[in-house]
Amino acid sequence: MVILTRLNGKTFTLNALYIEQVEAFPDTTITLTNGKKLVVKETISEVEKHVVAFYRKINVLGLQQDMEV
Repeated sequence: MVILTRLNGKTFTLNALYIEQVEAFPDTTITLTNGKKLVVKETISEVEKHVVAFYRKINVLGLQQDMEV
């Protein structure tokens, strides 16, 4: 799970496995596998770092702890 921030400042957790794509319109918009869209304060780069850290934590795709983003 990753912790993100809505535009109103409230934080929420998201299961990163459900993220299909992340775009900037200019706000960062996350599209989930079910088609739902979430708009967050974090940049695309920040979302990517959170997701990679989550994947490392759960050892998805064999990502090693010592790899750099």
